[in-house]
Amino acid sequence: MDEDITLHPEKNSEEVLERQHEEISLTHDAETDGEQQMQMQSAVGVKCPHCGTINDPEAVYCASCGQPIGKMACPNCGAELDPDADFCESCRRYVRMDVCSFCGAGLSSNDAFCPECGSPRGGIVCPVCHTLNDFSFCKQCGTALTEEARQLLERVHEMPEFKELQRLATGLQQLEQSIPYSSERDLLKDQRNIKLRERVLTLLAEDRGIAHPVIPDAENKRLSKEEYDAKKKERLEQIAAILDKLVQAPQPKPAQVRNYAMACRPQGVRLAWECNFKHALHSSPCGCAKPQLGGKWVILGKDVRKEIKDDL
Repeated sequence: MDEDITLHPEKNSEEVLERQHEEISLTHDAETDGEQQMQMQSAVGVKCPHCGTINDPEAVYCASCGQPIGKMACPNCGAELDPDADFCESCRRYVRMDVCSFCGAGLSSNDAFCPECGSPRGGIVCPVCHTLNDFSFCKQCGTALTEEARQLLERVHEMPEFKELQRLATGLQQLEQSIPYSSERDLLKDQRNIKLRERVLTLLAEDRGIAHPVIPDAENKRLSKEEYDAKKKERLEQIAAILDKLVQAPQPKPAQVRNYAMACRPQGVRLAWECNFKHALHSSPCGCAKPQLGGKWVILGKDVRKEIKDDL
């Protein structure tokens, strides 16, 4: 007959402590085994955070799913870069030697020119401002530098959205060149100038034998400060609405995003490129490390608090 352990509480206590000690030992052994396993895995390879595959320690991309699995260093300045970045924002150099920066085609180590677009590996000097460029559009003045870029520019400029965008931008530039009047004295002076203009044009017409000449109104009517501000605000809102429609969605190749964005840039308005990578402002997508994530042009003005990340 088994002994009743309730009659010997000290023995019961010893058995409980012994069982607890065994459980702690087992837990500790399991944790130790897990740590050792992780150390062994890290010694032989790097685990992909996306699919769990163990890759070589030097691997930058997962051999199974192709996703980036770590950081890399810029070959020019040593700054830390994401594996899928093709441009270093620290030294402002293109870093992918296996991909053409102008069209996105693959390159071999022996290729001095891209087999797809024919662009030189060392870059192209802009014929307008003489800036050396790694991309299809000049980062300084926006000139198309390759035949592919020129064809893309022609196609984009035929788009109804771009035509309206450029019309508004040109109108804004003309508006900003005018000087609004801000006082009653300015208004009276402007009225006297209008009458003087009409008088001079009338005398010139009469000298040519025109008895009752019709004098056309001045094309650039001077606005009050309130009218000027209201018209400028309306024009900026219209431009911003079209820029939102032309937002660049993510694309597999960074070159595709850079080229299309540069082709969509209108003349006559101060813009910056807001990237989806860090939501930073750049002078253009040429200064972004990962433009393949997309982005858009935004209007620069006194209400913009962010600073442009790269000054060309």
